[in-house]
Amino acid sequence: MSGFFTIFLVAIVVLLCSIKQINEYERGIKFTCGKFSSIMQPGWRLVLPIFQSFKKVDIRTKAVDVPEQEAITKDNVSIKINAVIYYKIFDASKAVLAVENYYYAVGQLAQTTMRNIVGSVSLDELLIEREKISAEICKVIDEATDPWGVKVENVELKDVALPEEMKRVIAKVAEAEREKQAVITKAVGEVEASENLVRAARTMSEAPGALHLRTLSTINDISSDQSNTVVFAIPLEVLRAFENNPSVGKAIVDKIVSK
Repeated sequence: MSGFFTIFLVAIVVLLCSIKQINEYERGIKFTCGKFSSIMQPGWRLVLPIFQSFKKVDIRTKAVDVPEQEAITKDNVSIKINAVIYYKIFDASKAVLAVENYYYAVGQLAQTTMRNIVGSVSLDELLIEREKISAEICKVIDEATDPWGVKVENVELKDVALPEEMKRVIAKVAEAEREKQAVITKAVGEVEASENLVRAARTMSEAPGALHLRTLSTINDISSDQSNTVVFAIPLEVLRAFENNPSVGKAIVDKIVSK
């Protein structure tokens, strides 16, 4: 009876030791006698001691910071660039069986790919089309890691460090471009102003009395300041108005002179 009880206790201990927990964000890779047998889904699973073993694989999205790399662009500019990669495991069995350390392998592949693609574009393209280059790096890495069961979701270029002399050159180019735009804007404004003046002059020349009204308006504007002495020419049209009545014109002139 005692022997049966001992066997029962041993069986209970073995059973308890055989129960393994797989969390929801994990998958288990089971090996039986050293051979891959199945993928263990989340929950409590049995793994027989001695005969079977297993390895957990985290299938959550991971963010890998790619260390700063020195690269030379297509136009022979030396830069330093770093990035971050987001990837996840879509096939746990491949991540264990096809590559020794997928975390390290993805990081090394990202560094090499980043240097190669940066070397195929110019500095202007790298600075202006950063999203496009990031998408291209992501595509290349994703295709290379597919046999490993790794899905690369996104690649973001974090920083592009330029040499100090190149920063000064870019600053001078930007300043020259702003000055160019300022000159163009000023010239366009002068052209528009001159066109408006031409239209105004044409309107006043075509409308009877418009020039007289403009003259009176100008006199009214400058008459508010009594400290100034203003000399202005009477338009020829005003003088012609007095051709038929010289006495009225003479009286107005005498009044002005008397003042």
